[in-house]
Amino acid sequence: MRIGVDLGGSKIEAIAFDDNDTVLYRHRVVTPARDYRGTLAAIADLISAIEQEFHETASVGIATPGSLSRQSGLVRNSNSTVLNGKPLDHDLAQTLRRPVRVANDANCFALSEATDGAAKGVESVFGLILGTGVGGGLVVRGQLVVGRNRVAGEWGHNPMPWPKPDELPGAPCYCGKRGCIETFLSGPGLARYFHAAAGRALNAKEIAGAAYAGDRDALAVIELFEDRLARGLAHIINLVDPDTIVLGGGLSNIERLYDTLPRLIPLYVFSDFIDTPVVRALHGDSSGVRGAARLWPRPSDERKSSG
Repeated sequence: MRIGVDLGGSKIEAIAFDDNDTVLYRHRVVTPARDYRGTLAAIADLISAIEQEFHETASVGIATPGSLSRQSGLVRNSNSTVLNGKPLDHDLAQTLRRPVRVANDANCFALSEATDGAAKGVESVFGLILGTGVGGGLVVRGQLVVGRNRVAGEWGHNPMPWPKPDELPGAPCYCGKRGCIETFLSGPGLARYFHAAAGRALNAKEIAGAAYAGDRDALAVIELFEDRLARGLAHIINLVDPDTIVLGGGLSNIERLYDTLPRLIPLYVFSDFIDTPVVRALHGDSSGVRGAARLWPRPSDERKSSG
């Protein structure tokens, strides 16, 4: 049995797979607010409940915002700031009395969608999350590419490509820089640009709904968002040229993206032809937790490789 845990700022979700990749269990609890030790205890309680129900000890993978520093082994760059500076994998391993694998939530998302999601069977997949933040992960031949410094896929903290004069210097980002892609393409970024353009306060979902209903201000902001997203995706294609790009997060539910992006992306890619599919995640907001479980191979696969 493999257990995956998606550690978010507001909820902790756990899922359990058997050796045939059948979902045995799924449950969510509220993340203890600003309480690191309480968060560890909540994860341990979830895992204990699963193992007691199925009378089996499982491998455990954790999807978390941020990543583990190669130098210090501590969590860094997490927008769940209570995790920053903490040895999450070490502390969970001690609590659970077994090795634990921890990966960035966008990496887990990409791994899930490449394994049995919208990009199943594809050689190279870039999965990106457009939500409260903007993250990405790269999977090649079924394996996560984390990079030498464990920052592969962090496209959200590059500058917006081909910026227009009114996009400079860009809004401040929590990372300490200005004009990061995340400040333009996240849900809060979209809401901020709409407020500046229309003088109204709507969240990203409301803006998308208003655009669909014909609101001119909302439509103009969505069109600008699409152009910015196309520029960001063109950079990914110029650098990696993945076989498929999978969108996740709340903003991936904007239906018109899948019609407009194939038209806009070629305007920016350094090629005479481009047909990279941009598809919506099959597993939605469950991709992170599913990918976390898959940080460990199936027991049957381990037996085959050792045999």
